[in-house]
Amino acid sequence: GISIGPDDSVFCADDGTHTITKFTPDGKLLMTIGTPGVPAEKWSGKPFNRPTHAVVSFNTGDIFVSDGYGNSRVHRYTPEGTLVVSWGEPGIDPGQFIRPHNRAVDSEDRVYVADRECHRVQVFDADGRFITMWNNIHRPDGMTIGPDGHIYVGELNGMAGVDDAPGLGHRVSVLNTNGE
Repeated sequence: GISIGPDDSVFCADDGTHTITKFTPDGKLLMTIGTPGVPAEKWSGKPFNRPTHAVVSFNTGDIFVSDGYGNSRVHRYTPEGTLVVSWGEPGIDPGQFIRPHNRAVDSEDRVYVADRECHRVQVFDADGRFITMWNNIHRPDGMTIGPDGHIYVGELNGMAGVDDAPGLGHRVSVLNTNGE
């Protein structure tokens, strides 16, 4: 996953090296969070085991990371890369995830988490307190907040046995901040 920070820096989540890197727009490495090639123990909740995305708050500069493939967690870091808080665990209840894949942070620092394999988006405050969830979104894979304040969710097709079913994925849903 790649995102652009408020200062035009580029954040890359690398699930192969288990790191988040921050670059200048011209490619100079500014920061690495995590130890390259050293994953946290799977399902331990510790950063990182195959992170999927990093996004930055335009208000605080804090970095929110979805640690999706081997951890089912979201981690919040300071702009300098110090861990502030982590939340989530494997499961289907509110605040639990099955592959948190992408995130967006709005102007009020609400954190929207695309919980891909649960077919939903969960919404939290910046400290990880659950606010609400939006169900029935087919495998949300990518997400961003547009200049209009709407949340654009890329829905991924593909599930064994229903790969060719009409209306499942390969679409973009446009939602307001209430999930409508």
